[in-house]
Amino acid sequence: MSVSRSRGGSRGTAVFGVVAVVAATALATGVASTGASAAGANSTYLVVYKEKNSTSGAASAVAAAGGQVVATYAPISVVVARSARPDFAAKMRNVPGVEGAVATTRFASALDGGAVSGDSVGGSGAPQATQGGTAGAGTAGLDDSLSGLQWDMRQIKVGEAHAVSTGQPTVLVGDIDTGLDYTHPDLAANVDDAASADCVTGVAVPGKVAANDDNGHGTHTAGTIAAAANGIGIVGVAPSVKIAGIKAGNAAGFFFPEAVICAFMWSGDHGVDVTNNSYFADPWLFNCKNDPEQRAIWTAERRAIRYAQDKGVLVVAAEGNQADDLSHPTQDATSPDDATPVVRDITNACAVVPTEVSGVVGVSATGNLRMKSFYSSFGISSVDVAAPGGDSILQLTPAAPNGRVLSTWPASLLTVTCLAARRVVDASGAAYCYQQGTSMASPHAAGVAALIASVSGKTGGALSAALQNAVNPFPCPADVAPYAFFPALDGGAPQRCQGGLGHNSWFGAGEVDALKAVG
Repeated sequence: MSVSRSRGGSRGTAVFGVVAVVAATALATGVASTGASAAGANSTYLVVYKEKNSTSGAASAVAAAGGQVVATYAPISVVVARSARPDFAAKMRNVPGVEGAVATTRFASALDGGAVSGDSVGGSGAPQATQGGTAGAGTAGLDDSLSGLQWDMRQIKVGEAHAVSTGQPTVLVGDIDTGLDYTHPDLAANVDDAASADCVTGVAVPGKVAANDDNGHGTHTAGTIAAAANGIGIVGVAPSVKIAGIKAGNAAGFFFPEAVICAFMWSGDHGVDVTNNSYFADPWLFNCKNDPEQRAIWTAERRAIRYAQDKGVLVVAAEGNQADDLSHPTQDATSPDDATPVVRDITNACAVVPTEVSGVVGVSATGNLRMKSFYSSFGISSVDVAAPGGDSILQLTPAAPNGRVLSTWPASLLTVTCLAARRVVDASGAAYCYQQGTSMASPHAAGVAALIASVSGKTGGALSAALQNAVNPFPCPADVAPYAFFPALDGGAPQRCQGGLGHNSWFGAGEVDALKAVG
């Protein structure tokens, strides 16, 4: 999906960031249907074999059904194929050992350059030198030229943590996103070329050049994780770790199953310690396991995530920007991801990928008042920790006058995909953009996990537990009246917080604390 909570008259896209709001209505980068192919019109398919079944005969079976194999992921018994035959999936479902076959790309859409909150994307607006706050007025450990604008880092004590550790270059964070700008002066030194790849087609094309960001979202999340402490611009949570751009989102910000599967398989095989996932996997926001097609997607993606986890990878993921209670879903009005989503009643048989996959650390968003962000989805069974994601309505403060999070942005896209009012250019010419969303929260948590891995050597489940202990717990608020104007985007349910101080549906165990992480 694309970069927003909603897109004009249609619903939110897979990237969980770049949220803008007018009054009580969330608007974001517009998305228009590009006349995506119907199943069979040279479509991409997942062919899911029964678990642990051999895929050795897949090439001949796919060919006999009128398709071509794109990639074979034998360890998880999944094949990515393409075919122009309208009966391809039906034929593959009859192949011995196959438990599901489904087209993945029939709902594709693209950005249309629509307006966000009255500001057009693109245009000739000059980039601004600063936007609110006091540029250059850093705190200990946050001394780069725009550090004074980083309320988010101060909130989770990143500066104090850096007196202990800025992370180790032996720790590798895989940013599964729209790629990253490997030439950005705040990122270039930390990008791991060999661990980067473009997975958009479902088969990995190695290298940082292949994984170059053509959207902006991935560069933003990468900067929050690992922007260098080099005097330029901002400082990331873990500025000395290495980061890999693993491109699973296309230029429009859509993350289709074949790309997500490729990204997790790549992460598991290339020494990644932590992955950040600021998106939901298209084409369905909620994948309903009682539907054969959606179940096939869920199964394949879950296997790929588990493959990475079994290799010691900690998976950190955004909760989403729908203000939905993921633990008690009643309706999906967001998907499938085309210009006309179908409103459907759902139950707990339906789940969001990747945040609701077992073992994934789900992250909700907070603003500068340490309240849950108005847009952030939540859930007693899905939120593990909270982190700063910004809040442009309920949590405007002198430190965060626009409520949003500042991070790196490709200079070539600054006037294309970053609104004029949100652009910031460092004295060196490096580009930055303000955004808000759980997309922005998740990389803060991933960065804190990278700090923990740096000082402790922990991986996988042990690292997850340590991250959930490195927090400041917050109780459910006594008054949820401020959220009355922001009901769930899917179904309209009012936002309610469930649980106690130790764990609740809005904050999980609590907001991450970088100083506790390295203490």
